[in-house]
Formats: sequence, structure tokens, C-alpha cells
Amino acid sequence: MDRVAAIDVGTNTVLLTVAERAGKRFEPVVERAEITRLGRGVDRTGMLDPAAIAGTVEVLARFAGEARALGAPRIACVATSAARDAKNGEAFFAAARRDAGLVPEVISGDEEARLVHLSAWSDFGAPGQRLAVLDVGGGSTEVTWGSSAQPSGRRSFQMGAVRLTERAGPGDPPSEADLARLRATARAALAEMREIQVSGHLSGARLVGVAGTVTTLAAVAQSLPVYDAARVHGSDLGREVLLDLVARLAALPLRERALVPGMEPKRADVIVAGATLVLEAMALGGFSHLTVSDRGVRWGLLHDRFGGD
Repeated sequence: MDRVAAIDVGTNTVLLTVAERAGKRFEPVVERAEITRLGRGVDRTGMLDPAAIAGTVEVLARFAGEARALGAPRIACVATSAARDAKNGEAFFAAARRDAGLVPEVISGDEEARLVHLSAWSDFGAPGQRLAVLDVGGGSTEVTWGSSAQPSGRRSFQMGAVRLTERAGPGDPPSEADLARLRATARAALAEMREIQVSGHLSGARLVGVAGTVTTLAAVAQSLPVYDAARVHGSDLGREVLLDLVARLAALPLRERALVPGMEPKRADVIVAGATLVLEAMALGGFSHLTVSDRGVRWGLLHDRFGGD
């Protein structure tokens, strides 16, 4: 039995995968996700909130302890947008070292994109096929493209679901003016995608959507009473379905949106902004639908750090 683990500390969510290795493939043993909102306020203040640090480290310590108890002493752990951007990131790293016995590696947006692409290719890539991957996180959005496990191109945009929500400040529920502002802000942040599309890099590519915004939208589209990774992973979301979802979710006040079947309640306040980013990215890239991936950075980490041993 060869078990390893990967932890992704994102702007919004901490994710754990403990997996058993069979050759260069991995079978999940345990998967966990908990929203801690490490990056709340970072766009405005440039600093990590002490309460967010404490909550995130508590989850990180619990996840690391579970991984070790399950026989996975080797844990690859990375931190993404919030830790990259904050001036006081060292406070988080010191607490993680003290309480979890881990020091998350801060990875660049480009490296985050590479790992997500590797994860998507492992599940959906095929020889001779072009793959594009869209990763809408809490603080940033990554796009990759290519015809192999390593992307031939990648871009990281400093705009995610949490950052867009905080920057646009929509009401509860958002007005038409709020929704227009969300769309305009998202479009401006992702504008380079139009150039990538015009250049032909995305032509004929299959689009794979990764991370919590996309998986939550898939769960809501299916009205899942309990999140089911087997039903979400590999499912399809069309642009028209997404437009209907955004309209339906945006029409509800937060307290009602949080109760919609398939919705992760802690994600309800940022889901409209996240979905707007997905829709604008699809429009700029010329995509009419996407394939949903329930896997992301942490699965890329497994393949990258442990797949070749």
C-alpha cells in the first residue's frame, strides 16, 4: 500500500486528497474540502485576516493529521492566490508550521495553471486532441491550452470569485446594474482571452472547467441534495444552462440562494461572481460548453510530485 496526499490551500477553500498509487495512476481514499475564506479582504487591504489565518490553519492541521493517520506520511501542500498576494503571508506559514507540521509552498499563477492542466489532461486528454482548461478560483483565474500533459500556453488573471465579489460589491440580491458591473469587471480582467482565441490557440479545443465555482454550478444544475463527485466529474455545462443558472441564483437573496439544492452554503455569496467569470471566459474564448472536473491543483500535485517515483 503506497499512500500519498496533496493539500491545496486556496483563497476560498482548503482541499485534501489522500490517494493510493497504482503505477502512475491514483485511486482516491479520502477527499475533503472546507471553505475557510483565507483570502477575504486581501484585495482591499493586501493582508491576510488573523481570523482567516486561524481558521485555515485549524483545517490544515486536521487534514494533515487525517492524511498521516491514513498512512500517507508524504504530503505535498501548496498555497495559491491569497498567500501569493498578502504582505503578511509569513504569519500564515509560521502558524501552519507550528500547528500542522507543514509549510505550504507558495506557487505562482503559472505553476498553478500547469498543475491544473496536468490534472485535467490525466482525466480528459487524448493524443491528437487539444485541451483548454479554465480554473476559476477565489482570487485568480487560470487558463491553459495544449495537446499534451504539459500545456503549450497558460495565463493567470488576478480575478476570482471572491476578489470579483469584493471589488464589484453587488447588493443582496444583486440589481441589474450590479450584474452589469460584475460582467464588465470580469470581461476587463479576462480581456486577453480574446487575443488568445483570435490567435487560434483555442480552436477545436475541448474546454474543461475546474474548481469550486464550476463544480457547484454543476451540482445546482443537477439539483443534487448531497454533493456527489461521481455525478459532477465529467458532466457537461452548456452556456445556455449557465445563463439560466446565473439568472435564477442572482434573483434570490443570499439566505435563499444558500438553500438551493446543490449549493454549498458558504459559497452562496460568491457564486454569482464566479459564474459570471465562467461565462465571460467562455464568451471570450469562443466556447459554448465545458466539461466539469471535480479535480484540480491537488490532483496535479499527486501526478507531478508522486507519479514518477
